[in-house]
Amino acid sequence: MADRETMSAEELEAKFEELSNWGRWGPDDELGALNLITPERRAAAAALVADGVAVSCSLSLPTRPAPDNPTPVRHAMLAAGDLAVAGGLQGSTDYFSIAPHGTATTHLDALCHIFVHGKMYNGFDKSEVRSTGARRNSIMAGQDGIVGRGVLLDIPAQRGVAWLEPGEHIRVDELEAAEQRQGVRVSEGDILLVATGRDARRAEHGPWSPNDVGLAGLAAECLAWIRERDVAVLGCDGISDPLPASVDGFPNPVHQIAIAAMGVHLIDNMQLGRLAAACAERSRWEFLFTLAPLRLERGTASPVNPIALF
Repeated sequence: MADRETMSAEELEAKFEELSNWGRWGPDDELGALNLITPERRAAAAALVADGVAVSCSLSLPTRPAPDNPTPVRHAMLAAGDLAVAGGLQGSTDYFSIAPHGTATTHLDALCHIFVHGKMYNGFDKSEVRSTGARRNSIMAGQDGIVGRGVLLDIPAQRGVAWLEPGEHIRVDELEAAEQRQGVRVSEGDILLVATGRDARRAEHGPWSPNDVGLAGLAAECLAWIRERDVAVLGCDGISDPLPASVDGFPNPVHQIAIAAMGVHLIDNMQLGRLAAACAERSRWEFLFTLAPLRLERGTASPVNPIALF
């Protein structure tokens, strides 16, 4: 079952202005909502580690073409055990290249990734991103790593299903119902992860084209809630936005408003099934969360391997 965005383009334009964090941390700020992850909040998050179990929230790098992976990671061996090497040091080496954006690779979007009316986060002009890379709002905002309190809201478990169907929209009342069911509350500086069950559906039905078939995601009404709770980073096993797009001018309102207006970095295409199982096993949906984007000067994104520590 698919549903549609209930906000019009005019309402989304108003939300862009209403929820904006431009200037909140100064006119030259490029960290955005990462400013909310203070040293005190990192220290408090570290205290959540009890049994030392680590859970990766990343998909394996997708090297094979698929309906959701039109630009697969290229991986080539430069030296290997089945290649003849005459004398000297023996071993193996390889080479890979990645186009991180899209619906297949687990990645962190930089704040330069999205423009609205020619502007990106904090009012910087789109001309600051050139053919040589981003001069403002690059992925280097995360150069020291992103470490804080992670919170998972498991929406399929809240609905009592294995997965949400492509195109379904998650509403604010479901986020709050999941909080109540799980005994957790999303608060300032948190890294919020929202599970839609995409991995379980893929395991059952195989990969599909998100642009044609769709993806489950957050309705635009959730943006005000995310701003009210002062979420620092938003992650999803989809791209946070529902697909297919249904509003002209705002085809991906979560990307457009969260990134460009609110300065919230997004983690797309996470693997959240194992994390949901680990949370359910402990009846605890908060944890120390870490990710380390590559230090790519002028980059618009980075592949990441987010880690939850219990």
